[in-house]
Amino acid sequence: MTLFNLEGKTAIITGASRGIGEAIARQMADHGANVVVSSRKAAACDEVTNSINEKHPGKALTVECNIGAKDQLQNLADTAKAHFGKVDILVCNAAVNPYFGPSLDCPDDAFDKIMANNVKSNHWLSNMVLPGMIERNDGAIIIISSIGGIKGSAMLGTYGISKAADFQLARNIAVEHGSKNIRANTIAPGLIKTYFAQALWDNPDILEQSTATTPMRRIGMPDEIAGAAVFLASEAGAFMTGQQMVIDGGQTIA
Repeated sequence: MTLFNLEGKTAIITGASRGIGEAIARQMADHGANVVVSSRKAAACDEVTNSINEKHPGKALTVECNIGAKDQLQNLADTAKAHFGKVDILVCNAAVNPYFGPSLDCPDDAFDKIMANNVKSNHWLSNMVLPGMIERNDGAIIIISSIGGIKGSAMLGTYGISKAADFQLARNIAVEHGSKNIRANTIAPGLIKTYFAQALWDNPDILEQSTATTPMRRIGMPDEIAGAAVFLASEAGAFMTGQQMVIDGGQTIA
């Protein structure tokens, strides 16, 4: 397990009260990291935090945070550092999509909210933890994007724009800070069994339609994304930066 060992590392994971974020928090703790479990609702985070601490005492901390509020993001970064001493790994997983429909009809407030929460918040939070990473000459930033950022969409156009922007955000961070041994990468999941994507898998007929053109003919599971995050955060992924890791059962190649 040496290559994937995260002992002594501290990770912040946004949107960690369920789905992909929860799976990443649990897997990183299983691989030795301290984890800061964050989302808008502290009670939901506490369920994950308490469960991790039962298995790994003292390894998890809840910090409530609305990613759309800069002061709350700063509190997240500051509290993580104060409690665990440093932040080695940042996983920007939280995202929103308040609008489903043609871009032609996308309201300005929905467009602004998607871009603010899915792009600007990641920019802000990365900049809040980067100074400490620069000082230590070590760090890993992982942004959970989507295959929506690779393909055009008739109904999720603005969401796709935000996810494509996340690819560029990671590339910029990788170029700016690579000389300080800081890596920045994105993971682009396909259809994963999460609450966020429930409308696409809850109904068996819709699920069959959703996976019909996917070579593996099935939906992905949160742990199948979490394993990639552990790789990117650990020594196993030490020479990978500025890249987008597509994990979609082959959907984008079929």
